[in-house]
Amino acid sequence: MTNSHAARDIDTSRPHSARMYDYYLGGKDHFEIDKHAAEAVASAYPGIFVCARENRAFMHRATRVLAREHGIRQWLDIGTGIPTEPNLHQVAQSVVADARVVYADNDPLVLKYAERLMRSTAEGRTAYIEADVNDPQSLLDAPELTDVLDMRQPVALSLNALMHFVPDDRDPYGIVSRLLDVLPSGSALALSHCTPDFDAPTWQKVTDIYHGAGTPVQFRSRADVARFFDGLELLEPGVEVGHRWRPDTEPTATDAEVSLWTAVGIKP
Repeated sequence: MTNSHAARDIDTSRPHSARMYDYYLGGKDHFEIDKHAAEAVASAYPGIFVCARENRAFMHRATRVLAREHGIRQWLDIGTGIPTEPNLHQVAQSVVADARVVYADNDPLVLKYAERLMRSTAEGRTAYIEADVNDPQSLLDAPELTDVLDMRQPVALSLNALMHFVPDDRDPYGIVSRLLDVLPSGSALALSHCTPDFDAPTWQKVTDIYHGAGTPVQFRSRADVARFFDGLELLEPGVEVGHRWRPDTEPTATDAEVSLWTAVGIKP
């Protein structure tokens, strides 16, 4: 698929979650309509910028931990979002040069910039699949997946700030189980998920803004996030607020500012 193909498919008539996230991170790959929606979220929840940064930092730490301490050499990153350096493969390949990463997203703007995700080390490999997490079988059937990843060897399934865009009526737990089922023993799930646990009224406002923009969301409690890890062996410290999951430095943000549950589990 070419960039021109992607550009024709980009819908600028309503905000998109990936482009709003790009705004939260200080990026430039969004449109005015995304900026307005993101600023509405920030007005209700000023911590959204901290939340976005801490989500990204968790992904970096979880990737390094899995590479260094658990021998993971392969990643499937779904809901990749607009490339923001360092991307997952850059983090992984900084630890193990031969790391292989398959990215998947369903936003044409992400596809437009996907070449940024293809700049692998010579020893490693990356690929990009245009796919929707709500249709896991189409992703699993994509030839790029098995072309890059050896599904007989452990794979880390990376779902960062994604599953709160899959409401219960779309079977989020079934989707994650379906993806994990095809991965061998020793594989991992690294997941982050926004939560209303620390400030429910504010997060109801955020929910209303996303719904008004045409994006279904369901922010979940710690217990509901923990359900994604049923049957897995949680790494310490278990399900924890993002900035408290194996931090590199002493956390300075409040739990309410971050409002993000994170965890990493290993498949027995």
